[in-house]
Amino acid sequence: MAVNFDSALGIHDDALALRARRAEVLANNIANADTPNFKARDLDFASVLAGETSSQYSLSLAQTETGHQDEFLSPDTAADLLFRTPNQPSVDGNTVEVQEEMARYSDNAIRYQASFQFLNSKFQGLVRAIKGE
Repeated sequence: MAVNFDSALGIHDDALALRARRAEVLANNIANADTPNFKARDLDFASVLAGETSSQYSLSLAQTETGHQDEFLSPDTAADLLFRTPNQPSVDGNTVEVQEEMARYSDNAIRYQASFQFLNSKFQGLVRAIKGE
């Protein structure tokens, strides 16, 4: 009997990849906290994950050189980035609120770890099933 990883792993592999992408976006916001006119962005995690899991036809980037990055912020994900409206706008036009960004980054990191633990337990279960334990 063949193992179908899509049904065995559920949405946790997609969630893990999206959490990693969101961490990149939030880290970019924090890094640009002092850049004039920088606009903070974020992913709407629920809608992007729903789109990832429901779409049968997904576009992927072609890696033409071995040195190219293959999974950093694809154009498909960039279209899902939303601008954030600040609670306290800056005089220089920057919309990054560092404390809130750091809180969002920490929350995302905790949720990333939870998805990773779910995936790890799924793989451990598959290994036990293959070994017949």
